[in-house]
Amino acid sequence: MPQLFIIMAALSWGFISIFVKKLAAYGFTEMEIVSIRAVYAFLILIPLLVFHRNKVNLKIKIKHIPYFIGTGLCSIVFFNWCYFTAMNKLSVSLAVMLLYTSPAFVAILSLFVLKERMTIKKILAILFTIIGCSMIALAGSIEEARWDHFGFIIGLGAGLGYALYSIFGKLALKHYDSTTITFYTFFIASFCLAPFNRFWEKMNHLPIEIHLYMVGLAIIPTVLAYLLYTIGLNRIESSTASILATIEPVAAIFVGVLLFNENLGGLQVIGVICILSSVIILSIRRKSIAISPKSSNVI
Repeated sequence: MPQLFIIMAALSWGFISIFVKKLAAYGFTEMEIVSIRAVYAFLILIPLLVFHRNKVNLKIKIKHIPYFIGTGLCSIVFFNWCYFTAMNKLSVSLAVMLLYTSPAFVAILSLFVLKERMTIKKILAILFTIIGCSMIALAGSIEEARWDHFGFIIGLGAGLGYALYSIFGKLALKHYDSTTITFYTFFIASFCLAPFNRFWEKMNHLPIEIHLYMVGLAIIPTVLAYLLYTIGLNRIESSTASILATIEPVAAIFVGVLLFNENLGGLQVIGVICILSSVIILSIRRKSIAISPKSSNVI
């Protein structure tokens, strides 16, 4: 069931705050943490690919390099920069809300780039997703919310960058498997981030625990999550995959409540229900009825 791969990937992404908060407590900046995530993920992928060298083909054509620039630079690097900038300009809740405009971006881009149909089921799921994420984001005190027009535009950029992985990933899947795509995605992200975020200069005399968190950040919400997502993306439409992935904020909320003692308000509960509803809508498969050609149209 390809939907399960996407949901598992989204849950893995939802655990990222566990690692980020710990690394931030030791003085790493947001972009240094992004660099740690990309570089460690790339280093972890190397032995995995060596072990499976007979099953993985890393040869790519020069004309396909733009696909990996799209997933690595245009998506991962651009998305993270926009996301953290929006957090600084706006409240975190508003930044999260703008990030999860990504399904709408994917649905629109898929219509023109991938020629995917805009069905009633997708429109309903997008609507529930936007309503749910908005409620979760705005559940905090309105008095604490900050507004900045530039931050709003950058926040929308985070949603666009988040969506671009689905688009470029789908194009790359026509020629390469998920492992190859993930490898080159993080190779390009590491190549672009490491020279400007020299996180290793802060690693002297750090406890072993922090190194384990670095490795954990690279494995659970990164390598594992992106592999699962790309595998699922190979079997369903990118617009559907992106909407299913919005279960991530649901997982993030529960991590916050259970591990960081954050409050879960009534609006947040309603938002969680709305997002879960969008997942259920997309998971329902219409049964085939062999009556006439007209009856076989998929919603």
